[in-house]
Amino acid sequence: MKAGRRIRVLFFDVDGVLTDGRLYMDDRGRELKVFDTKDGHGIKMALQGGLKVVWISGRESLATARRARDLGVRLCYQKVGDKEALYRRLCRKWSIDPSETAAIGDDEPDVPLLTAAGFSACPSDAAPPARKAAQLVLKSAGGRGAVREFVEMVLERNGGRTRRD
Repeated sequence: MKAGRRIRVLFFDVDGVLTDGRLYMDDRGRELKVFDTKDGHGIKMALQGGLKVVWISGRESLATARRARDLGVRLCYQKVGDKEALYRRLCRKWSIDPSETAAIGDDEPDVPLLTAAGFSACPSDAAPPARKAAQLVLKSAGGRGAVREFVEMVLERNGGRTRRD
C-alpha cells in the first residue's frame, strides 16, 4: 500500500468480510453467524490505534449488533441500502477527506464504497465486481483473517504496528 495521507476511518462490510458470508438459521428462524476471533482482535487493534471503525451492513442482524457491541464498535449501521451515501455523509460530518479513509467489502453492493475510499481491499474470496473495484485483493478470506490483515496493513501504513506475514 502506498504511503499517503494518514488513514483515520475504516469502513467494513459485515457479511462476507467479518463473517464467511454464510447464514445459519435454525428451525425457529434464529440466525447464527460465525465471527473470527483474530479478526475481532484486529478491530480492537484499530480502535486502540485511534481509528474510527464503522460497520455498514445491508442486512439487519442481532448477531451483528451484539458482536459490534462486544468489540466496542459504536458505529454499526444496518439495513443500509446505499453504503456510499452513508459513507459520504459520515465523511462530511467528521470533516474527513476520502483519502483519509479505507474500506473493505466483498460483493457488488460494496463497489461504490470501495471506489470512494482512499484505500480499498477485499477478501481473497470476494465476488468478481468487488475484486475489480478494490485496490488490493487480500490473501485471507472473509471471516478467516481478512479483517486482521486489512487492519494491520492500515496500521503499518500509518506508522504504527507492523504486519506479520
